[in-house]
Amino acid sequence: MWLNPSNPQLNKNGELHHLLTLEGLPEAILWQILDTAKSFVGVTQREVKKVPLLRGKAVFNLFFEPSTRTRTTFEIAAKRLSADVINLAINQSSQSKGESVLDTVANLAAMQADMFIVRHAASGAPHLISRHVAPEIHIINAGDGRHAHPTQGLLDMFTIRHYKQDFSSLRVAIIGDILHSRVARSQIHALTTLGCPEIRVIGPKTLLPSHVEKLGVHVYHDMRNGLKDVDVVMMLRLQSERMQGALLPSAQEFYKYYGLTEDKLALARPDAIVLHPGPMNRGVEIDSSVADGGQSVILPQVTFGIGIRMAVMSILAGN
Repeated sequence: MWLNPSNPQLNKNGELHHLLTLEGLPEAILWQILDTAKSFVGVTQREVKKVPLLRGKAVFNLFFEPSTRTRTTFEIAAKRLSADVINLAINQSSQSKGESVLDTVANLAAMQADMFIVRHAASGAPHLISRHVAPEIHIINAGDGRHAHPTQGLLDMFTIRHYKQDFSSLRVAIIGDILHSRVARSQIHALTTLGCPEIRVIGPKTLLPSHVEKLGVHVYHDMRNGLKDVDVVMMLRLQSERMQGALLPSAQEFYKYYGLTEDKLALARPDAIVLHPGPMNRGVEIDSSVADGGQSVILPQVTFGIGIRMAVMSILAGN
């Protein structure tokens, strides 16, 4: 299986072979994933939730970094496709004994792995792994450093499409810790590719990447100006574990200026929806009355995430 030299995520026929980032993926492939996920969301609502598309395939959840929500939804998705799923908390095993990432993957590949779901604290780790596995093995990036979280970006796009139908007239605001967020980068690439005309990022200067406007976004430091007339509000988790130095005075100060409250949300359009990739810090990024309110679609996001991950795995297995 020869990969496309201009985009190593694609095979020579232009089909998806690995999912490493949404940056540079053709629009047609994003729509293919979203359309396929729609049918799988229907499967998750049936009494019998399994389909046999990955029967006999071995899917390894390879998490070098802790995760609950992402790992669990990948596991559920793989099992609903009838795959054999092996969960590995690598930070507690071979890595602590000094084995390299590539040696770990090579040993697992020798156990007839068909697909690796990789989460790693280092940006680019899934890309590195994809260059060293056999051609028939597929890699899905479940989050790498500050770089990308493609399936989260896709499930966010699925959620927006479910409630808003179309991207071509939307104003979308992404709010909070943009600097450390792999999710925000995936969201921006996906929204741009799918034709969203206005993407706003809102946050303090210390939590925005330098030159972020080069991604084609409008930058706001004032929450109230940034939220005016938006259709979609995408909150981000404040990633204290990735911060070095005093980027914020305090969580309380952040909440005062950038926490999503009912009065701030009222500046958006009346039918605006609120998303959050989780886990939420209530009273820091978002008020409980908003998180649990009528405009919140945070729990449906989690449900849709299973369908998206089923879609990605089934498409990869078929190419």
